[in-house]
Amino acid sequence: MPGFDLPRRLVAEGLGTAMLVATVVGSGIMATSLTQDVGLALLGNTLATGAILVVLITVFGPISGAHFNPAVSLIFAISRDLPRRELTGYVLAQIIGGVLGTIAAHLMFTLPLIELSSKVRTGGAQWFSEGVATFGLVAVILAGIRFEQKAVPWLVGLYIIAAYWFTASTSFANPAVALARSLTDTFSGIRPVDLPGFWIAELVGAIAAFFLFTWLLQPGVSSTVSSEAKL
Repeated sequence: MPGFDLPRRLVAEGLGTAMLVATVVGSGIMATSLTQDVGLALLGNTLATGAILVVLITVFGPISGAHFNPAVSLIFAISRDLPRRELTGYVLAQIIGGVLGTIAAHLMFTLPLIELSSKVRTGGAQWFSEGVATFGLVAVILAGIRFEQKAVPWLVGLYIIAAYWFTASTSFANPAVALARSLTDTFSGIRPVDLPGFWIAELVGAIAAFFLFTWLLQPGVSSTVSSEAKL
């Protein structure tokens, strides 16, 4: 991003991802400590996640682009909006930030720093859900940037709130966040063994959205040609 050097951008990506994961994990722990109703706990987890996304993208977007997601960084690297030589740094910052976010949440709730999750999230429906969730996320980001850039924080936050509820996987849509969530044996966790299926689905969904929306968001020429033919 213009005006900010790479070290500052990497810190922004790491800090933003840490705050995102701390919110996802922490709100899940808080929700289950307050209610035994799984639906109500998910609602609390959902609203906190959507809210923090609006805040983080607004605050860190002007610094690093506020990707907080290796799949999103990959798309911007493919489109050359992110220099490809910087992709590895962004992904590492996001992964490290995500792990630190889980540790921070555990510290706040007096849990062990790391607890590998035992929560099963696997199977075709889960993988398809992750593909759909990530496809939608990338589509919202690309279309938002194209038509209403200032609304992107709200678009992403609202989309994730919706995707928590219409996908069977509760919309991880983020390889770094999925990895971080494998390190907590709480409400938001995922077994480490289930990660590869999620990662593949997320990357496939992101790339599919990139190719479709790269075409979709370009103005067509057919109407222009047709109008000229009538003159």
